[in-house]
Amino acid sequence: MTPRQLPDDLPTYSRAALALRNGQDKPEIWVGFKGLIYDVSRSKLWKQGRHYEHWAGQDLTRELKDAPHTAYVFDKFEVVGKLGR
Repeated sequence: MTPRQLPDDLPTYSRAALALRNGQDKPEIWVGFKGLIYDVSRSKLWKQGRHYEHWAGQDLTRELKDAPHTAYVFDKFEVVGKLGR
């Protein structure tokens, strides 16, 4: 994945906070990947918080190996925070 310049003051969100951004509980649709949280709300492929068998509001790092695309797909989405433990 291409290195990105990220602001030093990115907020950190818990897994519980990420889970609320699932396209159902709050209007944002976020996914986690390799410690970062991406806003995929504008993607037609994530409409209603679902993309094929994947659900928003989760860390998708382990699931990427089953995807037909590479990690570069995240380059087109805004990083909104870091995923805390």
